[in-house]
Amino acid sequence: MNSHSSTAPARTDVSVTSHALTWRDALWLCVIVVIGINLRPLLTSISPLMTTIRTATGLSFYGASLLTSLPVVAMGIGAFGAGALTRTIGETRGVALGLLAIALACGARWATGSGAALLLTATLAGIGVAAIQALLPAVMKQRFHARVPLAMGVFSASIMGGGGLGASLSPWVSNAMGSWHAGLAVWAVPALIALICWLGLNLRPSTGAAAQAAPASPPALPLWRKRRAWTLGLYFGIVNGGYTTLVAWLPAFYQQRGVSVADSGSLLASMTVFQASAALLLPLVAASFRDRRPWLVLGLSAQLVGLLGLILWPDAAPLVWVGVAGAGLGGTFALTLVTAMDHSADHRVAGRLVAFTQGVGFIVAAIAPVFAGIVRGWSGGFGAAWIMLAVSVAAMIAVSCLFSPRSYGKWY
Repeated sequence: MNSHSSTAPARTDVSVTSHALTWRDALWLCVIVVIGINLRPLLTSISPLMTTIRTATGLSFYGASLLTSLPVVAMGIGAFGAGALTRTIGETRGVALGLLAIALACGARWATGSGAALLLTATLAGIGVAAIQALLPAVMKQRFHARVPLAMGVFSASIMGGGGLGASLSPWVSNAMGSWHAGLAVWAVPALIALICWLGLNLRPSTGAAAQAAPASPPALPLWRKRRAWTLGLYFGIVNGGYTTLVAWLPAFYQQRGVSVADSGSLLASMTVFQASAALLLPLVAASFRDRRPWLVLGLSAQLVGLLGLILWPDAAPLVWVGVAGAGLGGTFALTLVTAMDHSADHRVAGRLVAFTQGVGFIVAAIAPVFAGIVRGWSGGFGAAWIMLAVSVAAMIAVSCLFSPRSYGKWY
């Protein structure tokens, strides 16, 4: 460890080693898991059923790609409204409204028969996810101020795990019910369960010391003028462009190579298992180090290796390439948000920076699957899209070097 790391350890380290989790902390983490599970099935449930949905609705490859891209765009745009939402109704009601929007959007898919209606539900669900992803990290930093990597790792792992459930359970429900509508609409149920759990957890206001010590108002901070905020947002978006593209098109890629719908969905589900594991483990490993850069590079390198495998040897060991790429995606997703929160000890400033990072990032990430769908339409394959992603990941490895801990206190 270098001299800087030894003299300026992460603030979380001492607290993590000297204080055990309370039963209420554990309860909070459980509810965070229940919420996180609902944030990706609206994307991953579409992908294994894409061929069936296109046949039933007449959507083009471009239109089908919007089923994944529109929610991601909504996540990005919605994140910019997190501050206004917090001021008007607060984080608790904001998260509750987000879960309600997801439940309504997924439930409406039971009766949707057109591509336009599906796109509308995708947008509504994306807005709900945006509210939750923008507001919940600030709540977690306040509640788990000494355990941010743990809380963010658990949250990110549950998000990725929910994506895996969407990819694996939706085809099964669709086959069992004889309707692709059922495979999409079933995700209204866990969203309602999460809503009940969240409201139950917040029946009494928090009386913790962190909540009592909070200043009356956050400092003014025009993030759109801050270079570091834009760097984090673009970094997050380009890295997660790999996730949105693989979620949208990985099953179709392998279906084109002769793999069945069920098996291609299982392959996507397997990828999310690796994502969830890395999203939990990488932030925990990195928690002992104030400098997150080596771990960001490790996650990006794994993603790059997986993409190169899909480009060069897609049929040799698909589970290996998908698993390695998934581990890189999950670990980098979680650790990027942890790195953003490292930039301020004030949970409200950190929350605004994370919201801005996600706002820019998800809009950028939404472009990738659309581009891949267009490329697939005129080229007949996904090779060029995988190469685009590999080049982008290699560039982000270089950008990771900018996130020195010495810069945390200087960006604003």
